[in-house]
Parts: sequence; structure tokens; C-alpha cells
Amino acid sequence: MPFDGLFLYHVCHELNAQLLQGRIERIYQPAREEIVLIISKSRGKYRLLLNANAQNARVHLTEQSTPNPASPPMFCMFLRKHLEGGRISGFYQPGLDRVLDIRVDCRDELGRPAEKSLICEIMGRHSNIILVSQPDNTILDGIRRYGHAVSRHREVLPGEPYIPPPEPQKANPLTVLEDDFRETLMSGQLDDNLAVALQKTLDGLSIPTCRELVKLSGLSSDILLDHCGEHELRMLWQTWQPLASDAREHQLQALLVGNHQGEPVEFFPFPVVEDEKFTYTTGPANAIADEFFTRKQDREAVNKQRNLLLGVINKEVKRLNKKLALQKKSVAEAGEAERLRLYGELLTANIYRMERGMHEIELENYYDPEAKPVIVPLNNSLTPSENAQHYFNKYNKANNTKKAAGEMARLSEEELEYLEGVKTSLEIAENMDDLAEIHRELTKQGYIKKPPVRPGKKREKETKKQIKPLQYVSSEGFTVLVGKNNHQNDTLTLKTAEDSDIWLHTCKIPGSHVIIRTAGREVPEKTLLEAAALAAYYSRARESSKVPVDYTLRKYVKKPNGAKPGYVIYEKQKTVYVDPRPDAMRQVNS
Repeated sequence: MPFDGLFLYHVCHELNAQLLQGRIERIYQPAREEIVLIISKSRGKYRLLLNANAQNARVHLTEQSTPNPASPPMFCMFLRKHLEGGRISGFYQPGLDRVLDIRVDCRDELGRPAEKSLICEIMGRHSNIILVSQPDNTILDGIRRYGHAVSRHREVLPGEPYIPPPEPQKANPLTVLEDDFRETLMSGQLDDNLAVALQKTLDGLSIPTCRELVKLSGLSSDILLDHCGEHELRMLWQTWQPLASDAREHQLQALLVGNHQGEPVEFFPFPVVEDEKFTYTTGPANAIADEFFTRKQDREAVNKQRNLLLGVINKEVKRLNKKLALQKKSVAEAGEAERLRLYGELLTANIYRMERGMHEIELENYYDPEAKPVIVPLNNSLTPSENAQHYFNKYNKANNTKKAAGEMARLSEEELEYLEGVKTSLEIAENMDDLAEIHRELTKQGYIKKPPVRPGKKREKETKKQIKPLQYVSSEGFTVLVGKNNHQNDTLTLKTAEDSDIWLHTCKIPGSHVIIRTAGREVPEKTLLEAAALAAYYSRARESSKVPVDYTLRKYVKKPNGAKPGYVIYEKQKTVYVDPRPDAMRQVNS
């Protein structure tokens, strides 16, 4: 994610073109290290996002509206006091440093004209957003304060002079001459990778950007500086010069790299060598950054919520496994019930041979074809009939324990199977709406407690967004629907599907219900196999091969009374073996 100096150079130019003399109407702080400025200009409103998070530090315009805390943080209130109502006089970037100085014409506490700088430093874990008064260059406050105990270079504290981050001793790639470029580059460590050597030589270029520049030059991405001669340096320089010229004239467009599932994976300040495994989109730097980081943060939010729900399920699975082990132990211990019954019956049949005070008796086992003798332990304080009754009582107790423990073990195994199905739903969930449905299901099943209602307040009615199942079209024109969680599986199978539709599910493997809408037509084998490949993909076996998938008519699928969400029984099924394939069909919606 090279939000490097060259990319910021594009962003800075676009901001000057769009927001100069724009008025700061409102300031928000939706996250601990993020500020959003609402700027109005020419009857339009813009959202300028400033982020100082170590992994996501950046500055760009955004189309996204993020929920804000109920009460604004102190730094947000401070910025409102100083900047709201002010007009932006310019965006400035020193060289190609990852620092953006937003100059604002505003008023001081006495209503006199004043100029302030909102300085955004994009420096990884050292990123910061600092408000500085001009022209005395005094820090008013920073979103992250620290003293010399943290940094020997400077302090970021109110009242201290603002000291810029240390300037890199590198050449400006937009103005460097060829001879200086070669001399500086070859003065580096000869055992460095060429991309690393470029990054150490040229200001404003990240290692991923330098790596793409090397590939654009037709050189190997892992070539060492020591292996570069006159030819390689000339190729590198000739490749860079048109890019530098376009950058100086602001003709370069940023590039967004995505996978074939539509997820952005990288972005760059200039075009790169294309690979058929990825998709490429060019556009303004602000729009590219907004798209990339919005999707990235969406993924992070989904993964965070997914992991929270997985934590709930894994805790329950651990508890159930311990419980199941004890239940199976009880079943095993009660497995001697038949031996106790045998002792009781043998004693009853031979009671005439017993006397009070005996410790044991050897009797022929008439149930054994060979009539092998059995030694039966006796309680010498009991009568013969009492000894027989004692074994019958122990048999009844053990038999009841075996039945009860066996039933409890069966219920525990069913619950474990259900939770494994929920885990599969979590794995295939694509967005927060999918996870919200699973959260509601787990709450309804009692695995997640509802938050307590404050005294005097009514519980807010939960608004449920209607989430549709995945919809595909087979190569032969049949509509295929895929449930993404237990709630959707139940709705899809029991309410949406017609009796003549075909129902598919992985055999004895947690996964999604899949429906082929037949409309009374005969389903060709190719469509059937394509739908089975989808059923295999949206299951626990998506990383396997030759996955067994059952299919039958929908009318042969039933849901037992009281069964957990997603659980059904079916009959008259057939089984096919397929490899999981998400691209077996064309997806219509998600």
C-alpha cells in the first residue's frame, strides 16, 4: 500500500484544484486517529479525511460517511474552535515528503484574522495530525502528543515550536539529473535489491513503487544493484523520465489493482506491468485512495466481527466437547448394565444353592453356548434373594443412566454439528449484513446475551435488513440460489423453493443450501454439476477436491419439529462428486 510521497503529490495537486478557498463547515472525529473536514465550495460539499493510524495513515477526499461518537473527543472540539468557519488558502507538500500542510485563513480568540496549519504527517507508526499557529510556528495541539522520552528529534506538545520530521537525504525524482541519479544510485550498498537501492536513493518512492518501476524497465524484480551496468541503468532512467515528466505536468493517473473477486489489493501512483491475475483501474488519486482504504477498512471490520463471533462459537464448542466426553464416559461406564442383569438372573435361578454369609459363588452361565462358569461377587451381609435384588437394582440404575447419557450425548453432538454449520456460515460471510444475520441467530439461540435495558427505557426494536441469497445463472440459463447462513438456508429451502426445484447440499459436511429453480423443466447434467460445485465451494470442504454433494427434489426435504436453524432431513437423494468452484456460474447479485 504505497501511500508514498509521489502518491501524496498527486493528492495535493487534486486538493488544490478542488478545495482552494473552500470553507470548513464542520469537523468530526469518527475514530481515535481520524479527522474528517466537511468543506463547502461552489455549492458543493466535500469530505476530506485525515488519518494518523499506523497501518492506514493517509489524506484524501472520501465519499464515505462514517458514524461519529455521541460526544466529540477533545481534539475534535479543539479543531472546531480554531478552524470551523475558516477558508483553505492552500495545500503544500515539502518536496516529496509524506507531509501535507493544510493552510487555513481563520480568526483567533479575539476575532482577528489569523492563519493556521493543519499538518498531516504520514509516517507509519509516527504518523500525526498537528495544529500549528502561523507565522510563529507554534504547536497548538496534536492528535498524538509526545515528548523527548518518545522522540529525541522533537516534542509534539502545546506551546512547543513545530519541528518537521527529519528530512531524508535523497534526490527528488522529479528534478534529478541523469548523472546525479546514476552516481547516487551506485553509491549505495551493492548487495541491495535494485528496488531497495532506488527507494534509498529517490525521495517519495516506496519499495513497492520502486519494484514496479524496475519491472516497467524490463528488468528482473529481484536483480541486485551489483548486477546493474550501463545498460540496466539506462533502461531504468529512460523508463522513469516519461513518468517524471507526466507527474510534473500532473498528467499521471493513479492505478488501483484488484483481484477477480472485485477486491482491491494494491494501488500505485503510475501505471504498472499488468498481470492477467489482477484487474486494473485508473483514476484520480483521491478516488483511488478512497476506494482502496474504504474496502480495506470494510474487510477489517468484517474480519473483526467475524472473529468476535468465532470466539463465541469456539468457546461453546470447547465447552460442549468437554461435556460430550463426560457423557460418553457415563455411557461407557453404564455399558456393564447387561453384566449386572446377568448376575441378577443367575442368582435368582440358583438361589437354592446360596447361603447367607457367602462372599461369592460360581455359577454356570446358561446364556453361554459353552456354559462357561461365572463367578458372581456377593454381599455376605445380605440374604440370597437380597443379593439378587441388589444386582437388578444396579442394572436398572445403570440402564437408565446409559439411556439418559446416550440421549444427552446425542443432543451434544447435534449442537456441535449446528455450531460447525454456523462456523461455515461465518467463513463465507462477505459483509456486515451477513454477519448481523448470524449475530441475530446466535442471540436468538441463546449463545449471545442481549444487552440489558436501562431502567425507564424500552428495548429498541431491531431493524432487520432483508438479505437476499446469492444468485447465479448456469451456463444453460437456470437460476441457482445459494443461502449464506442458517436463516437464509431455512427461508430458501422451506419458503422460496418450489417442490419441483432441485435441492443440493454437501453430504454430511456443513454448508449452504443450494436450489436450482427448474420452472418444471428437466435439469441438464452440466447445470447440476455446476450447482454442485457451488454447494461444495460454499461449505466446510471448499479447500478439498472431489467433494460429495447430495441432491434431491425439494419436496423430499423436511425440517423436523423443534430442529435448529438450517437443519433438515431429506430422502431419495443421489450423490455426485465435484471440485469446489466459485466460478462455475455467472453471479447475478450478492
